Amino acid sequence: MSEKTLTRMDLSEAVFREVGLSRNESAQIVESVLQHMSDALVRGEQVKISSFGTFSVRDKAARIGRNPKTGEEVPIHPRRVLTFRPSHLMKERVAAGNRK
Repeated sequence: MSEKTLTRMDLSEAVFREVGLSRNESAQIVESVLQHMSDALVRGEQVKISSFGTFSVRDKAARIGRNPKTGEEVPIHPRRVLTFRPSHLMKERVAAGNRK
């Protein structure tokens, strides 16, 4: 498995190369898109990107967990978690990439 990580800089560089805007404008576009996505998730909205997937926030209830080392019961507080569900097309692309 590859150790490479796609970063904001990589995304803005791709926008720069593909669209032809300046590097500064490309970085601002990437930041703006990520900010809009984050703001929508904070408000509890889903973010659907066609042919990619859906980001959503789930509320998890409080429960009793167990420390696996000691076996001691520990309360787990309610929390919000971010989830991602890839589209079928994305799943197929990733699966096809594994066959190479």
